[in-house]
Amino acid sequence: MTSLVFGGGLTVPLGAAHAQYVGHVSSFVMDANSGAVLSQSDPDLQRYPASLTKVMTLYLAFKALRAGQITLDTPVPVSIHASTMAPSKLGLVPGTSFNVQQAIFGLVTKSANDAACALGELLGGGDEVRFANMMTQQARALGMSNTTFRNASGLPDPEQVTTARDLGTLTQHMVQEFPEYYHYFSTPMFYFHGRMIPNHNPMLKTYAGADGLKTGYTDLAGHNLITSAMRSNVRLIAVVMGTRSNMQRNNAMTAMLNKAFADEGVAPVAPLSPPVVLARNTRSFRHAHRFAMPSSQLLASQSMEVAEAPTGPRRYAPIHRVHRHVVTTASVRMASIRRVGGAHKRPLHRKG
Repeated sequence: MTSLVFGGGLTVPLGAAHAQYVGHVSSFVMDANSGAVLSQSDPDLQRYPASLTKVMTLYLAFKALRAGQITLDTPVPVSIHASTMAPSKLGLVPGTSFNVQQAIFGLVTKSANDAACALGELLGGGDEVRFANMMTQQARALGMSNTTFRNASGLPDPEQVTTARDLGTLTQHMVQEFPEYYHYFSTPMFYFHGRMIPNHNPMLKTYAGADGLKTGYTDLAGHNLITSAMRSNVRLIAVVMGTRSNMQRNNAMTAMLNKAFADEGVAPVAPLSPPVVLARNTRSFRHAHRFAMPSSQLLASQSMEVAEAPTGPRRYAPIHRVHRHVVTTASVRMASIRRVGGAHKRPLHRKG
């Protein structure tokens, strides 16, 4: 079989996720309420999702919270496997734990791969592979027919693919099904072990009406972004994948949203000025207080998401037909900390 060889020596069979060229942009814009497609460009080409994967990880976490299988205070054990995830990460230490709400904050702000893996292991009964099967099964139930997940974080895997349309579908369900949790996506920053961690999503600071969702980047995926924005009771969902830079990604997103709002009859709004961000600690922190920090400092402290290909054998269950919105999930139980021998793998350095 003919193969494509990417940077880092990763070989991908031609025909499997064949549209993985950075600079070949896919996009999709929809009205969240009506489901009407307002614009699209190659929306069904399979792309690497990078950290947009975490939207499904959070979807399943919110589903477990709704079902009472976990709470915001449920401890999330940190395994050796989770702790060795490449940046971006919180720097979780194996054998320790943090809680579900802190995991959510880690995913929506820093896009932490170690937090995503640990949360996936919790929801998957101690096994990230099992959780990835749950993610794919849920994708099928939502109608995401061109999506396959192999991990909870979005770290590179040649079989982990999705499309701009499928991510739009997932985001629409996220917004409509979990209004009580959607607000997490607009978190500007949070404190973790004494460190202030800002949100990676630039649209929250620059685009009027934007209130979520997620950035994603790897060398193979390019720069990806999902944004949801509301103006005059019109909520739009937009996805852009495969741009060459943050600037191209942000400009494309802004142009797409502006045109879609205009097509929906919503008057234009001036771009936001860089604000002084005011945030308040949430219920998970004992000593609540307010603080302010200029957004220029926040932007300077943001780090790029960098990933590496996973190693080791993996086993994935076949995908069976499922009824829409009904998925058989593994029962959620506390993942035991497995004492696995061997030295820790040294993560890649940050980039950007």
